[in-house]
Amino acid sequence: MQVDSPDLLRNVAIIGHNDTGKTSLTSALLYTSGVTTRLTKVEDGNTVTDFDPVEVSREISIGLAPCFAPWSKHKINLIDTPGLGIFASEMRAGMRAADASLLCVNAAAGVQVNTEKAWQYAEQIGQPVMLHVTKMDRENADFERITGVLQESFGRTALPIQIPIGSESGFSGVIDLVSQTAYTFEHDGDGKAKAEEIPGELADRVAEWRGQLMEAVAESDESLMEAFFEAGELSREQLDAGLRRAVLAREVFPITFSSPLHGIGSSALLDLLVQLLPNPLERGSYPATDVGDQEIQLELGPDQSIAAIVIKTVNDPFSGKITMIRVVNGTMTSDGSYWNPRPEAEERVGHLMLLQGKQGTNTPKLVTGDIAGIAKTKISLTGDTLCSKSSPLKLGWIPMRNPAIAFAIEPKAKGDEEKIGDACHKLVEEDPTLRAGRDPQTGEFLLSGTGQLHVEIAVEKLSSRYKVEVILHPPKIPYLETIKRKAEGHGRHKKQSGGRGQFADCKITLEPLPRGERFEFVDEIFGGAIPHNYRPAVEKGILEACERGYLAGYPVLDFRVRLLDGQYHDVDSSEMAFKIAGSLAFKDAMAKAGATLLEPVMQVEITTTDEFMGDIMSDLSQRRGKPQGMEARGGAQVIKAVVPMAEMLNYAPALRSMTQGRSNFTMEYSHYEEVPKPLQEKIIAESKIAAEAG
Repeated sequence: MQVDSPDLLRNVAIIGHNDTGKTSLTSALLYTSGVTTRLTKVEDGNTVTDFDPVEVSREISIGLAPCFAPWSKHKINLIDTPGLGIFASEMRAGMRAADASLLCVNAAAGVQVNTEKAWQYAEQIGQPVMLHVTKMDRENADFERITGVLQESFGRTALPIQIPIGSESGFSGVIDLVSQTAYTFEHDGDGKAKAEEIPGELADRVAEWRGQLMEAVAESDESLMEAFFEAGELSREQLDAGLRRAVLAREVFPITFSSPLHGIGSSALLDLLVQLLPNPLERGSYPATDVGDQEIQLELGPDQSIAAIVIKTVNDPFSGKITMIRVVNGTMTSDGSYWNPRPEAEERVGHLMLLQGKQGTNTPKLVTGDIAGIAKTKISLTGDTLCSKSSPLKLGWIPMRNPAIAFAIEPKAKGDEEKIGDACHKLVEEDPTLRAGRDPQTGEFLLSGTGQLHVEIAVEKLSSRYKVEVILHPPKIPYLETIKRKAEGHGRHKKQSGGRGQFADCKITLEPLPRGERFEFVDEIFGGAIPHNYRPAVEKGILEACERGYLAGYPVLDFRVRLLDGQYHDVDSSEMAFKIAGSLAFKDAMAKAGATLLEPVMQVEITTTDEFMGDIMSDLSQRRGKPQGMEARGGAQVIKAVVPMAEMLNYAPALRSMTQGRSNFTMEYSHYEEVPKPLQEKIIAESKIAAEAG
């Protein structure tokens, strides 16, 4: 559908907790608007927006997906987003790309943890929100109860603008409180409404809630308040205009109702998306900076300089890379070149595509606000800006959540190591919350994500897309070794056989360095006890020995070596002999220097609610964690602590079980600390067993 004016666009992110029917609702809206010829279903694996094989097999959304519904001469761009907390970045990306959000709530389950997080992010970015109650046909789906729950959670300006007709299995339609019209729907029909008179038994309920809605709209505008006091009500025109203004200003949050699987409520919802939500020019300014990172204000419009944001990239093994974009400003045309400030290079754009999921139809241009795709881009990644080289700028994007958990992966088949690297690179390109790469110390290839399920799904993608089968292991802990006191060491290498012998002798001192200063070599020999050309060999021998470790095979760091004295032989000395002597001196000194093990300690942030604070703090204590403080953030509590990495390998499932999935955490490396003595003995013993077995 070609749109020539931003006025005819509505960009809506469909958000909420998992299992609230977001994908089913999207499917219903596409069917009602004529995009699909039948209602596609998650359980049938044929929905437009769950197109990844892993989404189909697991029956969950794992990535945002754009589509559009033509309705009343408008193009409604819908962005279906995941509801699982581990994919919160996908939900936020969809919200940032949209101009408003439709926050879905399961009629039976009510407000859940990711409902609240979605609401908080919309509040953070100042985005208008419509609340949409799905699954009104379910048992325990009650209008008064769910409305009360929504108002308790989001305030009294969360107000129904529809009243459901019937309840549970008898749910058959909605009454529009603004137009005072009843809309009934054929059960399992196409979602298009039949207008009728309001049932008599619902007249009092309609009058009561319409009065509350009218009062809230009047309170949002001084002139409307005066008109309301004078006349005792608002005219239809005043209510229409006032409600839209209040929704855009986040002063009223309309509540609507549907049963997507049975085609009830779809056309009425599409009408309201057009009537109440902003077009791209009404969203206000979009965050942007110039090339010097100074904030700038964009004057939005089709005639302005081009600026588009990359929402997401998808690497399809058959059709190639698809780059999803939103045109924030100006007009984008096919067969053009656009500047990407991140790599400071031009991106050639061939065909622009109007997307229904990953399927696209070519379009010659995109106006301000439109959402679409570009096939086979070369350099653009999620969060990048495409703009004019003569007016370069960077559009604001969401901060990427850091990984919380890492697994080591190895190929099932020999020779697949290179394939793993290439495939993981494509996954990370598509999902920036993943990390992949080889640990320089342990040598393991690590795949990190926001949770265990996140990593498992990435592994499934490796298999289904790229035919790479891998085995998951918990990662090795990258312990280090160091010394606690000063000590002297003597190394003497002497070997005599037929012909030329080997001789080298050196004396050194080891001294502890502050944590993080790694290694220092100081040559304190005066005179020619060891010739200058052999002294670097002593250092090299020590470095090679410290890489092999002393206690448990882990690298030794944070020490200074002073080369004090030595002996050499004119004929039998060599660089190799002094390397060996240096390593022997190092081992001799380590035996006296109080060698000890260090472990990585992670900075951990746990976001939870008051009810779980005690259990979490107790569990952290058992994990040798040290609390660093707490703070309130967006209605939740954030616990900060430092915890040894070894104690965090199984934390994701433990936290999920402890808090019924209502908490999440992030962690990143903080520093190294000495391992308690009893644990050191266990680690050293295990390393000796492993070395003997290997």
